[in-house]
Amino acid sequence: MSPRAAPTPLPRRFYARPTLVVARALLGRVLVHDGPGGRTGGRIVEVEAYRGPDDPASHAYRGETARNRVMFGPPGHAYVYFTYGMHHCVNVVTGPAGSANAVLIRALEPLEGVALMRRRRGVVELERLARGPGCVTRALGLDRRHDGLDLTRGPLLVAAGAPRRGGHRVARGPRIGIRVAADRPWRFWLAGHPCVSATRRVRSGRTFRTGRRRATTAGAVGDSTRA
Repeated sequence: MSPRAAPTPLPRRFYARPTLVVARALLGRVLVHDGPGGRTGGRIVEVEAYRGPDDPASHAYRGETARNRVMFGPPGHAYVYFTYGMHHCVNVVTGPAGSANAVLIRALEPLEGVALMRRRRGVVELERLARGPGCVTRALGLDRRHDGLDLTRGPLLVAAGAPRRGGHRVARGPRIGIRVAADRPWRFWLAGHPCVSATRRVRSGRTFRTGRRRATTAGAVGDSTRA
């Protein structure tokens, strides 16, 4: 039996828009990776936007480097980086070329290749398989080798079609897992969705509601870092 055809990817013009617009528009869409072990995919339920040289929390804040070069390229490419010596994180590059804007994928609702995701993660509970940026990349089998992939061609892509949010409203609030510019309301998630991530530990500071519990805008510690 021949393998099923890959879904049609979103066009580049989808990613060429302002970063906050793209971040919100990604919610409810399906991120798919066709890897050597098979196809895995999930519905995007949580993201964070990072706005290049104007954003102190962005990897691009201090300019272009070998590590972040993909961020400065054309929109519609994957920026995958390694952090804390243990996690990979995947972002989609947005806005015009050279703007160095990106959207971090923070959580997915697993839809396809769930058995493979479970093997990769060593976790059974569906809602935990891709909750948090590091879990997203492990579940999908992504690492630095996938940095720079063209999302309009595959094997990594966001499927075209209308977003499906299952009746969950789109919530917006401060970013988490960062220590600078954390108060900017550039995190978007599907409110009440069980796969939305949350901080593991909080420190003193003004609190806000995440998708599942309370977190802080001052020094919140999540399971990954910024884009």
